Amino acid sequence: MVSLSLPVVETFHSLQGEGLHAGRSAFFIRLAGCTVGCSWCDTKHSWPVGAHGQRSLAALAAEARDAAKAGAAFVVITGGEPLQQPLDGLCAALAAAGLPLHLETSGVGEPSGRFDWITLSPKPHRPPAATLLARCDELKVVVTSAADLAFAEAMAAEAGRLRPPAALGPELLIQPAWDESGSEALAVAYVRRNPAWRLSLQSHKWLGVR
Repeated sequence: MVSLSLPVVETFHSLQGEGLHAGRSAFFIRLAGCTVGCSWCDTKHSWPVGAHGQRSLAALAAEARDAAKAGAAFVVITGGEPLQQPLDGLCAALAAAGLPLHLETSGVGEPSGRFDWITLSPKPHRPPAATLLARCDELKVVVTSAADLAFAEAMAAEAGRLRPPAALGPELLIQPAWDESGSEALAVAYVRRNPAWRLSLQSHKWLGVR
């Protein structure tokens, strides 16, 4: 049975701040609930499901339509960890807005819903499902140490192994953790030495926008 509502932390129309689509107008739906537990997470308030109210899928779809009229180029489903909620009904409801659907996930849990773009940000302490590694469009690894760089390389290799021989691999991005001393220099130095990777920055934080 498809749920007609989901726990939502917030919705807002802003610019995508990270990854290959950084700088583009987007409508964000931040779902509640996450058990991944990253120590450096900047949205820890989204973790407890019970702390956030339910929103109907119809209301979320109506907001997405309004955002499309206001200039949003796509919808971003984020969290929390959005795959810890059933997304089939939400994606079906949002299809009426006519916008591409993007998913931001750590890859914990089996995928649900239909998306035009999947950003996978895997975590060493909770490795992603193979299905997400095989399907993601961009692999964005947050780094705070040399061990994270080794993890990024392992994830890229595994993503390539899981794809058909003729399939292109995901776009590879290294992102320094916000407010983590030394992470920016570490990420920049790595990307300079490894041309297959590119640097992703949280530009919305530098700009002071949501």
